[in-house]
Amino acid sequence: MDKNSLIGITLIALILFGFSYWMRPSAEQIERARRQRDSLEQVMQERNAARQKELQEQRAFAADPAMASLPDTLPDSLRDVRLRDQYGVFYRAVEGTRETVTLENERMQVDFSTRGGRPYRVVLKEYMRYDSTALVLFDGDSTIFGLNFFAQNRAVSTDRLYFEPLPETTADGKVLRMRLYAADDAYLDYVYTMRPDDYMMDFRIEAVNMNRYIEANQSTIDFEWQIYVPRQEKGADNENNYTSIHYKYLNEDGIEDFSPTKTSQTEKASTRLSWIAFKQQFFTSVLLADEHFANAEISSEKTATFERYLKKYHAAIGIPYNAQETSVTVPMRLYFGPIHYKTLKKYRVDLEKLVPLGGSLVSWINKYVIIVIFDWLNSFISNYGLIILIMTVLIKLVLLPLTYKTYMSTAKTKVLKPFLDEINKKFPADKAMERQQATMELYKKAGINPMGGCLPMLIQFPILIAMFRFFPSSIELRQQAFLWADDLSTYDSILNLPFSIPFYGDHVSLFTLLMTIATIVSMKMSSGQSDSSMPGMKMMMYMMPVMFLFLLNNFSSALTYYYLLANLITIGQNYFFSKTIDEGEILRRVQAASASPGKGGKPAKSKFQQKLEQMAKERGIQLPKR
Repeated sequence: MDKNSLIGITLIALILFGFSYWMRPSAEQIERARRQRDSLEQVMQERNAARQKELQEQRAFAADPAMASLPDTLPDSLRDVRLRDQYGVFYRAVEGTRETVTLENERMQVDFSTRGGRPYRVVLKEYMRYDSTALVLFDGDSTIFGLNFFAQNRAVSTDRLYFEPLPETTADGKVLRMRLYAADDAYLDYVYTMRPDDYMMDFRIEAVNMNRYIEANQSTIDFEWQIYVPRQEKGADNENNYTSIHYKYLNEDGIEDFSPTKTSQTEKASTRLSWIAFKQQFFTSVLLADEHFANAEISSEKTATFERYLKKYHAAIGIPYNAQETSVTVPMRLYFGPIHYKTLKKYRVDLEKLVPLGGSLVSWINKYVIIVIFDWLNSFISNYGLIILIMTVLIKLVLLPLTYKTYMSTAKTKVLKPFLDEINKKFPADKAMERQQATMELYKKAGINPMGGCLPMLIQFPILIAMFRFFPSSIELRQQAFLWADDLSTYDSILNLPFSIPFYGDHVSLFTLLMTIATIVSMKMSSGQSDSSMPGMKMMMYMMPVMFLFLLNNFSSALTYYYLLANLITIGQNYFFSKTIDEGEILRRVQAASASPGKGGKPAKSKFQQKLEQMAKERGIQLPKR
């Protein structure tokens, strides 16, 4: 290294050393810097500790299933606050593990879901759908069954909350307690009790210490119930005609019902109710109050097609509730089962009125005559086609005197036709009173009651209506085969059409077709026997059976089978009467009666005839002298 380089390096070192010595901090500055460094380290440690605590809390909240119901984009630190704010004391029941708990006996199986603590699926073990699958009354997440109320100024729907199942077995049967916690010592319980060999279940709501949270001014609490009604029968259109909501007011004899033909219907029952039934053709789900329901708003809505479901039923029911009590119990019952008259009657709450037996007179005939005979025959005959045949014969035998009287009245009227034609010629249409008087005098002499043919028919008419009501509603006939009919409760199809005929359908029912033919033959025999010349009568003779052909093609084949048998027996009776009754003898009796005088040598006058003469005199009509 040369002399100049050595001098340069030395000068640079001296300058750096001098600058460092001149710029070094004082003792006070060193102490102040140390304090700042210690303070920064403390802040960083506190920040790290806070962050670690926040991360631990976020992991805990993320593990809570309730967080899943909140938006994923919501910061984890706010999820718990939002959940508590929205659901209050029920926030931990918003999400949970969905489980199914099953209660079953010999009659049914009921699956309960922990979500909502509700009956989720009901299967009736003794019955099958038309397609041989299990008969399910209702099923699925569309079912709603739970309370709606306000707690801590928040709307709560228990149907969307998760309950804890607490099953047990008692001497009375199997018990399932579904519990919804608000706190460790405050909860709602749904308690279901299923007894052996019974379609009826006990159901009660128990509220313990819920007065802390439910608004104290509530005198009722809303219970919401909704199901979609599944199709069960082959004839969906006919099944829909018997599918509707029924409900009963407290202390009322009758029951109220919805029109099954309306697309949608809503009713508000503002007074106390005993029960509400979601009814199908042969099965029903009923919610019954041990005391009463305060009110209800009920609605029914048809589905777009009948392929899977027929209707949607919904009821918002007001249940009496004392929100100030520490412990509240609301006892109710649930019926899931068939619409069978004797089964429903044994509960003594008028559920048997769900069986559509007709009005007062028709219902009386069904309950005390038809059902009694049917059950008696069913006790020792298993073939329902044979039972219907025997019932028809028995009914026809009982009505035989009336049938004979009707035939005799018609036969006498036929014999008198020449005399009636003579009266009509003698008294023109403008002398209606004189014509009527002469006609009634002729009837009196011949011993004919003008109402003799009508009264027996009027007496038989309620029986025809009773049968019209009885057969389509008899669950005993469901899926019972006879001859070519595979199910007597619905139509018997011998030919499925590739198209649908308006008001007729897409099939041909053989029993209905045979019934129509038999009806035409029977009416033609009656028409020929009466020799009626009334205009339009022959047209009516053919129009009425054709109308019934269209009307009954989708109905129960048991009904059309009964009408077929009734017509065949009527044809046989008329043929027998025609061979045993001598019209010549009837004519001789009429002529002898016409020639015989009454008291005083004058023909006797009937009271009706005397009344006609009195009315004529009051109107100033001059009667012809005899």
